This record gives sequence, C-alpha cells and structure tokens, in this order.
Amino acid sequence: MSVWRLLGIEKHKILSEASSPETETVRKIVDALEGMDPVQARYVAAFAYLLSRVAQADQNISPEETRAMERIVMERGGLPEAQAILVVQMAKTQARMFGGTENFLVTQEFNEIATREQKMALLHCLYAVSAADNSVSTREDNEIRNISRELLLSHEDFINVRLEYRDYLSVLKDFAPGGNT
Repeated sequence: MSVWRLLGIEKHKILSEASSPETETVRKIVDALEGMDPVQARYVAAFAYLLSRVAQADQNISPEETRAMERIVMERGGLPEAQAILVVQMAKTQARMFGGTENFLVTQEFNEIATREQKMALLHCLYAVSAADNSVSTREDNEIRNISRELLLSHEDFINVRLEYRDYLSVLKDFAPGGNT
C-alpha cells in the first residue's frame, strides 16, 4: 500500500488538482460546512486554518488557544458551537499534517477572497488566539508577521495590531522589570 493511499490521498488527484484555485485543506473544511454559501464557507475554512497555523507555530496548541479559536470561528463565521468545534478540529489537524506545504497556499487563497478589513480583523484574531494562554511566543509572533506579509498588509498595519498585544509578547516579558533576565 502506498503512503498516499495510507493517508487517504490519491496521488493522481493531487497532481490533477494542483492548479485548482482552492487548496485541498480548504476544500476538506468547506465540505464540513455543506449548506453554507460556498464563498462564505471558503472564507471560514481559510480563516480557521490560519488561526490554527499560528497556534501551531510553537508546536503546541493549548486548550486555551483551541477554545479561543472556537469562540472566534463562532463569532466571525456565524457558526453554531458544534460546527465551530468541528471546523477548528479539522483546521488543527490540517495545520499539523500539512502545515509546511499548505500554509502559503491557504494564506494566498484567503488574500484573494478577503477584504482589507477582513485581513485586519484576522490579524487581531491571530494575536487573540496566540495570547489566549497569556503569552505570545516569538515563534507565534513571527508566524503572524509572515501571514501579514503574505496578505500584503503593510508593516505599519502589522505593528499597530501588534502594539495592542505587547503585554503578551514573550520577547518583551523577558526584558521587563522582574522578568527572566
């Protein structure tokens, strides 16, 4: 049995859909949102994945981060709790399994379907998820910066949002009076 089949992936399907505008990750999550407007489902799927991408940046998605993602997906996506939990779990799984190959593709897809206001809202949500466990690690902060660049947001946009979460930045906590240094 091939590795592709073991993972439930058909190799020829990947090759034939490589040029598809929708990534496989987004497609799987969209399938879970059956019945929702397809454009809105793609938006929610990419949004949830990007939240998971940042939470996974430090190789640990805490229970607090998971709950924050579920709450944000419910609020921003207009989903009932059970559906938000399912979408977040799928996004977390996809981020863990395919993060290295899907990160840029999903962000690029989100960039194409989101307005500037939605991109800025996402940036706030990324920091909110990262700060859910009372600390934004350097890896999470760097990942948010990468996403900001991939969304073609300005450095000023990034810094303005980041400033709102400065009390959670672990890099600043280490140098604060009474910090670890």
